[in-house]
Amino acid sequence: MLHDVTDATRRFIGLLDADQREHAMRSVTDDDLRHRWGYAPGIRPGLVLGDLRRDQRKAVHGMLATVLSPHTYTQAAAVMALEDVLDHREGGHRDRHSGDYWTILFGTPDGDEPWGWRIEGHHLSVNVLVADGRVSATPFFLGANPARVTYRGRVVGQPLLFEEELARELLDRMDPTARRLAVVSDLTPHDIRSSDSPRVNPSEPVGVTPAQLSKPAGELLLDIVRFYLDRLRHELADEEFARIDQERLHFSWEGSLRRGEGHYYRVQGPELLIEYDNTFNEANHIHTVWRRHCGDFGDDLLAAHCDASRHTVALGTAQNG
Repeated sequence: MLHDVTDATRRFIGLLDADQREHAMRSVTDDDLRHRWGYAPGIRPGLVLGDLRRDQRKAVHGMLATVLSPHTYTQAAAVMALEDVLDHREGGHRDRHSGDYWTILFGTPDGDEPWGWRIEGHHLSVNVLVADGRVSATPFFLGANPARVTYRGRVVGQPLLFEEELARELLDRMDPTARRLAVVSDLTPHDIRSSDSPRVNPSEPVGVTPAQLSKPAGELLLDIVRFYLDRLRHELADEEFARIDQERLHFSWEGSLRRGEGHYYRVQGPELLIEYDNTFNEANHIHTVWRRHCGDFGDDLLAAHCDASRHTVALGTAQNG
């Protein structure tokens, strides 16, 4: 799997001319730029898809497809395509386009040093870091506006369908006591609380825990976590799921329980934060994010790599002394 990610990135780099490489490639030690992520529309550093040749655009999608699971790659492609739908709905005055997604690379996939990339634009941000044979891919943001496209009251397009449906199914499986613990407010936050902050500041967990749920409901809570982790290819998702302290998870819901009205939920544990928000545009505009408290941007992998390098240098010095 790592071989696929590396080869796809090398293929993209190999298609770039000197000027494009200058715009696309930065040092992996540029923490300020690596941490400067977002999901609002706007110009980013790097190369924008709309300016690339067809083979270069396909190479960018190839990079995405080597990290994302097949269903999530489909979601990501749909999110990007929605920019044209949204532009049409708005009358074109904000000049949105499905090519307005940027790629930037940090380091190069050669040798033993860490490297990574970010592919990002409105409602999409995938942040990949590779170090010592391990891969990190958070923050991982997917959003959709419109969240649902309908014809005569029937949905014909809804890329983030299961993010909502699984949470509603969990609420339905809860007994009244558990639901009272889970629904912590009738009001919704303005957006996902973590926003596009470079650091997640863990708040006091609220809501219901697995110990307070029936066995079927507890299993469904784990299904929700697994669904978000399964945004990655199964090898990576398995590694992430193994880190989860399942007993310390909390699930909370805010806002209305009625469909079509604003709502928000969060799954929080020592290792992860999952947020879902659907409050804009009469609950037809979704933001979702998966983050790791201590591992966003692969910072934990970078720290481990630096520690190992210092140890190797110190050992070599001692042996030669």
